[in-house]
Amino acid sequence: MLLHVVAPAVLLSMCVVAHALAMTALLRHLTRSARPRVLRIAAGMWILIRVALTMLSVHLLEIGIWASFFTWQNLFPDFRTSFYFSAVTYTTTGYGDLVLPDPSRMLAAVEALTGILMCGWSTGILFAVVSRMYFAQVADTTGSGGAAQG
Repeated sequence: MLLHVVAPAVLLSMCVVAHALAMTALLRHLTRSARPRVLRIAAGMWILIRVALTMLSVHLLEIGIWASFFTWQNLFPDFRTSFYFSAVTYTTTGYGDLVLPDPSRMLAAVEALTGILMCGWSTGILFAVVSRMYFAQVADTTGSGGAAQG
């Protein structure tokens, strides 16, 4: 029983640490490389592609963390099956073609909540990046160094 209480907390914590490290590194990199200046469409798209790929990578890592636990606990026959189940659960797709054994089912609920939290965090970061790009563009086109006056 203790495993079913402690394990989800540890797995959630591992995902938070992975996400925090990745998002902090991403924002530091963007701050250094994307100084406010005229953003050409191609440059802006490249920034957004890098952000999306970074986010996808960290989400796949977090899915892998859960899948590794499921494999370690022999809840599925192999890592591939565990990873598939974990991806469907983390993203809250929930096909239902695979389910955890009865004593471990609450792990799936916690993984789904973890996925919602991490995806929400990523959405917030993406919104911040797009906002920064937009306001840098507005500042450059108005020449005022700030938002355009209406």
